[in-house]
Amino acid sequence: MTTSLFETFDAFPLILSLKVAALATLLALVAGVGLGWLFARRRFPGSAVAEALFMLPLVLPPTVIGYAILLAAGRRSPLGRWLYENFDYTIIFSWHGAVVASAVVALPLVLKSASAAFAGIDRTLEAAASTLGQSRWSVFLRVTLPLAWPGILAGTLLAFARAMGEFGASLMVAGSIPHRTQTLSMAIYDATQAGQDDLALLLVLITSVISIAILVACNRYLSLR
Repeated sequence: MTTSLFETFDAFPLILSLKVAALATLLALVAGVGLGWLFARRRFPGSAVAEALFMLPLVLPPTVIGYAILLAAGRRSPLGRWLYENFDYTIIFSWHGAVVASAVVALPLVLKSASAAFAGIDRTLEAAASTLGQSRWSVFLRVTLPLAWPGILAGTLLAFARAMGEFGASLMVAGSIPHRTQTLSMAIYDATQAGQDDLALLLVLITSVISIAILVACNRYLSLR
């Protein structure tokens, strides 16, 4: 690995990966906390099936997830056609598509962690707060969410790491367009295909260091708890 390689290193895939992972994790966090609370506290007909559907991205091949997003939001879909005709906008071949794909595959990690965290809370603490005249929303923000937060945060860190490494679904939805939609994982694939082994190795090392740092932070936080 020569000095010239570092001098010519393009930081765009790294910056885009961090941006995509951050936004995808935020989306997964909001949806995961809401769904986690719902499945932990409310049982309704078909709730087990509904939860399993949201957990599918954890086990399905990424290409299946990407194809499902294309069916739901591609230009030929009702939603995609409406967005394109009214706003001249499409998530296909844009970095927004990578955000959506990464959020979908990261969601199960937040959902499962949040659901377990909410299920493990002592309900008498919430009942005690309710007797003090607190509304349900106030109890959730002041009691339920802080008690569940350690588990939620652990799932969120794992979701960020998962979003950083997303490849298959993002490739199908956003493509690998240099300086537009090319994330780290796609840049590694393109470098390998082009025979640029030194560049591929450098990108692999960068991705690995970031992922290891996130996992160490997650384990450290859980051990302190």
